[in-house]
Amino acid sequence: MPPEQGSPTVRRLKLGQELRQLRERSGLTGARAAKELGWSPSKVSRIEAAKTKPAHDDVKALAKLYKCDDEKLDELLGLVRDADRRGWWEDYEDSLPGDYTRFLGLEAEAIDQRTWEPQIVPGLLQTEHYAREVILATRGIARITHSGVRSRVESRLDRQQRVLHRPDPPVFRVVLDESALMRQFGEPSVMREQMEHLLVVSMLPRVSVRILPLDAPHPVNTGAFIHLKFSAFDDVVYLESLYGARFVEDMELVAGYETAFDHISSAALDEDASRVFIQRKSMTWRR
Repeated sequence: MPPEQGSPTVRRLKLGQELRQLRERSGLTGARAAKELGWSPSKVSRIEAAKTKPAHDDVKALAKLYKCDDEKLDELLGLVRDADRRGWWEDYEDSLPGDYTRFLGLEAEAIDQRTWEPQIVPGLLQTEHYAREVILATRGIARITHSGVRSRVESRLDRQQRVLHRPDPPVFRVVLDESALMRQFGEPSVMREQMEHLLVVSMLPRVSVRILPLDAPHPVNTGAFIHLKFSAFDDVVYLESLYGARFVEDMELVAGYETAFDHISSAALDEDASRVFIQRKSMTWRR
């Protein structure tokens, strides 16, 4: 991936992962490495967990302790430089939850994204008007200001351009429950526009939109989730709740979500049948 499209979030995680592996290959515990450098154990732990951005001198000290050669040191320092760059999502971080901005940072470098959504059209596929109505529907709970609504809508549209329309877009596969096409946000014209937009986006080369009809067998009882795959980093699953979000990184649990998506997909309509289905739903909003 070209540097300008790399994600500083992923670079920070990759740097921490590399440093942890180097420490383990050196036969050192985190506490022992910290003692050798005169640091607190929590400093090593936070660097490896990407909770702290290390200074260049910190990385040089670790590389020396782990007996890295010059080539490896240059690679680590390159990760530090990339981790210091700003991501596009940071322009909106004042109006977005912290966990969500971390997700955007991960998504920016994902090569494959699988989404199951049983309630609403996912953000990557929303029109401007639909997105605004979805956000307004949560204002009474989330206490979002007028400017916050505007910023969230703008970030959602920006995200679509950065992910679906970048030079090397990820494979994006989404399964929508039929109820997501029936739950009204805004006027019928908003819903009709959203259905028509779904049809247009579903024709993009690396996008797959499939519908799980209400009368289909429902093989997995789970809420919405997003499964991200990377070329040189472990998979991550993102889960949102009313007041926060969490990331599933345990590989056994991630594999479970991958299996769940496969089961849901097996019960969904294929892409062509899904387009016909969406077209029919679009007609019901012509009132």
